[in-house]
Amino acid sequence: MKPQIYHVDAFTSEPFRGNSAGVVLHADTLSDAQMQLIARELRHSETAFLLKSEESDVRIRYFTPTVEVPICGHATVAAHYVRATVLGLGNTTVWQTSLAGRHRVEIHAEHNDYRITLEQGQPSFEPPLVGEIRAAIITALNLTEDDIVPGAPIQVASTGHAKVMILLKPDVDIDALSPNLAALTAISQQIGCNGFFPFQIRPGKKRNRWANVFPGDRNCGRSGNGKRQWPDGGHGSSIMA
Repeated sequence: MKPQIYHVDAFTSEPFRGNSAGVVLHADTLSDAQMQLIARELRHSETAFLLKSEESDVRIRYFTPTVEVPICGHATVAAHYVRATVLGLGNTTVWQTSLAGRHRVEIHAEHNDYRITLEQGQPSFEPPLVGEIRAAIITALNLTEDDIVPGAPIQVASTGHAKVMILLKPDVDIDALSPNLAALTAISQQIGCNGFFPFQIRPGKKRNRWANVFPGDRNCGRSGNGKRQWPDGGHGSSIMA
């Protein structure tokens, strides 16, 4: 079958809200270069390409406009929403493989629509980033050391697609962050991690999770999981480069 391309808004039931992702069904005939060109043309933070798999129900590859990545939370939700809709699935469990491994996805058919839940990988944490690289990250985010919670590490965390976690003081305005994207890109290449996730603990707030992604998606599902696993239970925000 010919590839079929969809635009999907994940994490919402309203058009033009949530997280947008590209989804390409029947991508088996596409080359790596063609997948990258399609992702660049669609200009979503991530596009998911669905292929046949011998070991799972489906294999998914994920591309940003510039590079292939191991996995993406909201693009996974979008991909399985499209697949379930096209196949007319009922309540079922689907197994997928990707560069991040093999994961279980639950399809919930309800109210003539679908709710998708994704089992993420176990969180892992790399040693804290210190010295010049820590200072470079803070500067690239247009922050100062005084904006960071005292004693908090700047650290790479991952459930399949790593992000740099930065715990900010509650009074820092995350929505006003204006990072130096060129500097973040250079740091990403240096440390092998392409996401920066500033977050906060705001005790007593009804809404205690914020996201601010540059230039990716504001509601990065996988970053949020790493945040929830943070040792001190922080909540917060995110930045991609």
